[in-house]
Amino acid sequence: LCVCDLSVTLDMSQSAVSHQLALLKQARLVASRRDGKVIFYRLDDDHVHAITQMARVHLEEVRTF
Repeated sequence: LCVCDLSVTLDMSQSAVSHQLALLKQARLVASRRDGKVIFYRLDDDHVHAITQMARVHLEEVRTF
């Protein structure tokens, strides 16, 4: 997704999302590609995707208590 789409989805400013994405990119959790003036971000690899899925499942379990 691009920063503009992420900011709408997360209800955050574009600058706040950009800042967080820079930190995630530095930690090699997300990767980016440029298409003209727009930069698109994605999870860096399948391991990161698996970890986020496990965290999501865990959070759902915690909410049921």
